[in-house]
Amino acid sequence: MNVAIVGYGGMGREIEFVLSKREHEVKIRIDAEGNGDTKLLSKKTLSGVDGIIEFALAPGILKRITIYAELGIPVVIGTTGWDNLIGAAKETYRNAKGPLLRGSNFSVGAHIFFRLCGHAAALINNADEYDVALTEYHHNKKADHPSGTALTAADKILSQLERKTHALTELPENTPIPQDALQMTSIRIGSTPGTHEMRMDSEADFITISHQARNRSGFALGAVRALEWLEGKNGWFEVEAYINTLLEGGK
Repeated sequence: MNVAIVGYGGMGREIEFVLSKREHEVKIRIDAEGNGDTKLLSKKTLSGVDGIIEFALAPGILKRITIYAELGIPVVIGTTGWDNLIGAAKETYRNAKGPLLRGSNFSVGAHIFFRLCGHAAALINNADEYDVALTEYHHNKKADHPSGTALTAADKILSQLERKTHALTELPENTPIPQDALQMTSIRIGSTPGTHEMRMDSEADFITISHQARNRSGFALGAVRALEWLEGKNGWFEVEAYINTLLEGGK
């Protein structure tokens, strides 16, 4: 498969390595910061491409998705920080001929973490002595917070834990955290590729569930395999559809 990489930072380079290992060819590297072959993303620069993997900055994403929809080829988007635009993007893809798969995290381990978070929240739903919080760590170059992965984990917890009704991403000023809020803390430090932790805390003990990425390889492999999975499909997909198929042994 001839693949275009959109966003040629650390993830883009790792994706290129995985594509090569899986016998795909990188046709073009497009990066708005000037790190690739070109800054320009257009139908012309994407000519001859069989698939696209994007891990870029959020600004301009609707314009890019409009171009992808017109091309009708498989697209994987790992760009985060644009959740408020997803509805408009889905509308753009309503009549598209090709498939697009969007996700905040393509690591199989991270998706196992999501499931564990939801299951743990269900287990303590009637154990009122446990409070819950989420903490995430990433490298100091990451632009958005909380991470898309943390937001997904929060959704899993909130769907199962009735006493928590919403996520709280900033501490309130000079007042305690509301008891119905799920506190989320973001830390940006050094070169950390990504650590996420759910902590359940009571007066008697505490329980933690965590996922720690050693490097970007798991994210990159998941994105490339997701692109392969899209072949022959149409429409809009969330990454969970691909992961569920993978974990259940399907294709």
